[in-house]
Amino acid sequence: MAPVLGLGLVTLLMAGCAAAANDAVGTGAQSGFWFGLWHGAISPITFIVSLFNDDVAIYEVHNSGHWYDFGFLLGASVAFSGAARTGRPTPRESRKRR
Repeated sequence: MAPVLGLGLVTLLMAGCAAAANDAVGTGAQSGFWFGLWHGAISPITFIVSLFNDDVAIYEVHNSGHWYDFGFLLGASVAFSGAARTGRPTPRESRKRR
């Protein structure tokens, strides 16, 4: 019960932090490395939200260029790397651990 509750809490927390429209559009401010890192980390949740809401985008188009791109890719790799380590070990891996 506790793992399910924890997963639900983390999901709600991440959904509450989903990317939205950039309020700085037209002010000259642009998203940099740190926003790219954040947007990449929440990209799985933002993708799901963007399917139902046209005002939400996964990628910020008003960005500072290569540093935003690097942050986005780094954040996305962190977000998607956990899926590779989930699941049960194969019989070969379980024999090595003994």
